[in-house]
Amino acid sequence: MVEPKCRVLIVDDSASVRQILSTILSEDPEIEIMGTASDPFAAARRLQNELPDVILLDIAMPRMDGITFLRKIMAQHPIPVIICSSLTEDGSEQMLEALEAGAVDIVPKPRIDTRQALFESSARLREAVKAAARARVRPRPGRRSLVEKKLTADAIMPPPLAGRSRPVTERIVCIGASTGGTEALADVLESLPPHCPGILIVQHMPQGFTAAFARRLNGTCQIQVKEAEDGEAVQSGCAYIAPGSKHMLLQRSGLRYHIAIKDGPPVSRHRPSADVLFRSAAQFAGANALGIIMTGMGDDGARGLLEMRKLGAATRAQDEESCVVFGMPKEAIARGAAEKVVPLRQIPREIMLWHQAGQAAMTD
Repeated sequence: MVEPKCRVLIVDDSASVRQILSTILSEDPEIEIMGTASDPFAAARRLQNELPDVILLDIAMPRMDGITFLRKIMAQHPIPVIICSSLTEDGSEQMLEALEAGAVDIVPKPRIDTRQALFESSARLREAVKAAARARVRPRPGRRSLVEKKLTADAIMPPPLAGRSRPVTERIVCIGASTGGTEALADVLESLPPHCPGILIVQHMPQGFTAAFARRLNGTCQIQVKEAEDGEAVQSGCAYIAPGSKHMLLQRSGLRYHIAIKDGPPVSRHRPSADVLFRSAAQFAGANALGIIMTGMGDDGARGLLEMRKLGAATRAQDEESCVVFGMPKEAIARGAAEKVVPLRQIPREIMLWHQAGQAAMTD
C-alpha cells in the first residue's frame, strides 16, 4: 500500500521564497505542495476548501503577521506549523511567541543570501516537514544544514567507564527535549519548588534563541532559569539551558558540579545534543543523577540515557499521549533506557520524589 504524501501549504509574502521552498520540498517524493499563499488572508481562503498536513509559515507579512495567524489556526483547526523566518536577536522573542502559540518547529531563513541558505538547509526542511506531519497538535487556549554524517557522543567525549565508584553528592537532573519541548519544559519548571535539585537542560534551539527562552521562563518560575555559562557551578533551585549551537556537559571538581560549554560537531545531528549531556552525567554523576527524555523528533538522547541507566542513574521518559512528537522518548524506551514512562504532568513530582529519597538516604 502506497503511503499518502505529506501535503504542504507555504505562506510567505516573497514570491521567490515561495518558489524556492516549493522546489526544495517537491524534490522529496513523500511531499506534495498543496499550494502557496502570499499572506494569511490568502491562506485562510485556501484553508476553507482543504486542509494541508503541514503549514510552512513566515512571520513578517503584510496585513497580518504570522504569529497572529498561527494563534488563529491553533484555536480553530490545529495543524502542524513550521515557522520559516529570519532569526535575529531582535526576533528571538517572536520565535518564542511562535513556539508558545503552537509551532512545532523553526527553520531559520537568513536575511542575507536567503536563496543559498535555504538550499543548504534543504535536507533539514524536508525532514522537518515530514516529522511535523506526524506531530500531535491540540487547540491552544491562552496559557499562564546539509546532511552530515550522524555522529555519536564519541565525537565530544569518550564513553563512561563502568565499575567506577562515584562519591555521593548532591543530586542533579538532566533533561533532553526537542519538538514541543518549549511548552513541555515550561509546564515542568513552573511546577517545581525553589528547593529542587539543580537541572541541566538541552532543548534543541537555534543560536541566539536560548537566552530569551531562559529569560521568559525565569519570569514565570519559582526557581531561577538561565542560559548556561562555561565554568559556572551548578546550584540547587536553578535550571540551566544549554546555549544554542553549543554542547553542554556536566563536570565535577571534588564534590561540586560545574558546567562546561563546548564547540564541536553536531551529535545525533544536534548541537546542543542530549546524548552529550547524558553521557557526561553518566560519567561524572552516575547514581546521583536523574535523566529525563521528553517530547521531540529523532533519537537524540536515547543512547546517552541508556548509558546513564547502566551506571546507576534513575531515568524517565515522557509518555506518548502527552508528547507533541513521540520520537526521542520512543527510541529511548525501545532501547531499554527508560526506567519509568510517565505523563508530562507527573514529571515534576518524579523529580521531587527522587530528590527527597536521595536526601533521606544521605541522612541515614
